[in-house]
Amino acid sequence: MMGQSLKLQSEPVLTCREAGEFEAGFFQGDEEKEWQAMQRAGRLLADAIRADAGEIGGLGTSPRLLVLVGKGHNGGDAVIAAEILLARFPGAHADIVFLFGERSLRPLTLRAWRLYQKTGFNRIHLLHAPESLGEAYDLVIDGIFGFQFRPPSPEGVGRWLEKINSLDARLRAAVDLPSGMAERHAFRADFTYATGIFKLPLLTLPNAGRLRHLGLGWRVPAGAESAMRILTAGTLEPLTRLRDPNSDKRTFGHLGVLGGSRHYPGAVLMTVRAALQSGCGLLTAFVPESLVTSYAAVAPEAMWIGWPETPDGSLAMEGVHLLRERCDRLTALVIGPGLGREAETLAFLATELPNLKLPVVIDADALQANIVTAGTCPRILTPHAGEFARIAGGLGLNEFVARHEATVVLKGPVTQVASGRSHYASLFGGPVLARGGSGDILSGIIGSLLAQHPDDSLGAAATGVVWQGLAADALARSSGAMAVTSTQLLPFLAAVLREPRNQCEG
Repeated sequence: MMGQSLKLQSEPVLTCREAGEFEAGFFQGDEEKEWQAMQRAGRLLADAIRADAGEIGGLGTSPRLLVLVGKGHNGGDAVIAAEILLARFPGAHADIVFLFGERSLRPLTLRAWRLYQKTGFNRIHLLHAPESLGEAYDLVIDGIFGFQFRPPSPEGVGRWLEKINSLDARLRAAVDLPSGMAERHAFRADFTYATGIFKLPLLTLPNAGRLRHLGLGWRVPAGAESAMRILTAGTLEPLTRLRDPNSDKRTFGHLGVLGGSRHYPGAVLMTVRAALQSGCGLLTAFVPESLVTSYAAVAPEAMWIGWPETPDGSLAMEGVHLLRERCDRLTALVIGPGLGREAETLAFLATELPNLKLPVVIDADALQANIVTAGTCPRILTPHAGEFARIAGGLGLNEFVARHEATVVLKGPVTQVASGRSHYASLFGGPVLARGGSGDILSGIIGSLLAQHPDDSLGAAATGVVWQGLAADALARSSGAMAVTSTQLLPFLAAVLREPRNQCEG
């Protein structure tokens, strides 16, 4: 198959206690080393905010910023990011709030503030009471509390946060963790940017918004209390390499796609188009015979096999021989997109799956308990939360994959990929994917990668999730998340491979 092996790149998720222990051992009181880390965190934060603001058309030419500064290093990160943003927007102004006063600042945060005063003093306004806040801001940066915060918030902070949450703000960014954590008045973020180490509480906080990981290049050991890891953009690096000059179309796998019905004709076509865009050498699609002509006109690169139909327009059992005759040529198979739930179709899948030896991606209506557990062929399941509840029988994600020896892509705001003892999360994507067709496209991407790497189900699944997520981020930053369609994502699959290292880590 493909010359470059898939290689997942990830960072561990630590508890706040573990993060504190690591940082204490890493810095060992070296203030200059900490200052360099703070400067890097601030630069990455400014870059990430600017990138994510692209989803709302940017921050404008003269943005108004509100910067919330606590005592510690989160406040320093926020100050440095604000300084950089002021320099990039000559017409920008910033309101600064020191929640505990300037005299409370720790040495490095104070150092960041002194530098900030020199570069943008005439565009900085210090606020001392919630009543002095403006009515609207383009950007609010929350740098009040860090991971060492322990509730409840000090007296007076809650009043500030309640007022700030009520403001008209186009983008709200929290540094590391939203201040107040899960308290009633906690800062409500649109994005939370975890700097250096991704902390476990972020995965459950309802007010954290969308999550990003800004890695600082540290070699962080895996946490003792959390086995989950965060996938990074570096996962796509193998896909950017030159292909073997002596290869041909058979080198890059032969994917089969089985799906479609007259009631759901578009789904399987999106899966095929996404697979064709994702590098597999050959693709054979098994679809209802009445749809072949129109599908072939849209995607002539695929080989379209017309399947006998039930009276209701789904795949009939009598067509099974078409798959059996071609299985030896395939290196992977996707089943489910647009399939529908007709009893005859689902019955022949449950009967046929035990006969398959090649790896399979099972998606959409094929995600039925009696299908996903049939046979022993390697399988990737791609459910959303409702579909997972349907097949899991009350088991949790890690329990399910251990019992059934499957790789599961549990789709959601934070998509999880689990297999055996491995448990990953992808922070890429976002609400631009919350529309019909995005799951069909994902199954095509994963299926194509699996056809190229049939012995690496976990790698194909996790790489496919990262690839779609980064493409979705690029689409949203280009066109917003509202007035787009799922298939508009396809050209961005190529775009994000051009400079994957320039993407936000998470």
